[in-house]
Amino acid sequence: MFFRTLVLVIIIGFCGSLGSQGQNFVKAQGARLVDGKGHPLLLRGMGLGGWMLQEGYMFRLGSRGQQYRIKEGIQELIGPEKREAFYKGWLTHHTRKIDIDSMAAWGFNSIRLPMHYNLYTLPIEQEPVAGQNTWLEEGFALTDSLLSWCEANQVYLILDLHAAPGGQGNDLPISDRNPAQPSLWQSEANQQKTIALWRKLAERYANKTWIAGV
Repeated sequence: MFFRTLVLVIIIGFCGSLGSQGQNFVKAQGARLVDGKGHPLLLRGMGLGGWMLQEGYMFRLGSRGQQYRIKEGIQELIGPEKREAFYKGWLTHHTRKIDIDSMAAWGFNSIRLPMHYNLYTLPIEQEPVAGQNTWLEEGFALTDSLLSWCEANQVYLILDLHAAPGGQGNDLPISDRNPAQPSLWQSEANQQKTIALWRKLAERYANKTWIAGV
């Protein structure tokens, strides 16, 4: 039921306001993808792994592989205020327009964005009112900027909720899952927050033709 609801939210959100622009979107045609003009499309892509979600295996951190544990380790070294300053700088400077310009110049025509939900909304245990969603502008602003850089270079953007509320996989660093807390599959509250986040993203980017998929 959760899968069906989530898929429906994404489809309705991205298709509900296509109108006359519908022909401009990437779509499947049989076994292949075509662009807005119906031309065959081969996506040559780069992934922005490590930006919005730090996966410890990329840094060879072993058992401290989840992002929340990486943050704990940084805080132990430099304290909470400097940790926050570090991550603000990380998100600001890790990926910039010059990077997207370079990828386009190298011949790439698509970018996959691994997203961490906690840049867009609070964890369920931190919500002031249980069952409600607090929206954080940081994640949306970062995504808006990235999409504008992609549009300027005619590069497609693929949204990838790599770390869903609660974490969705047994490879803990990939989804930043804390095994001491309910996972996505163990918590209806996490599932409802995931649906709400995808609905928010779908509504925000429904008319953006340079988003190739989610």
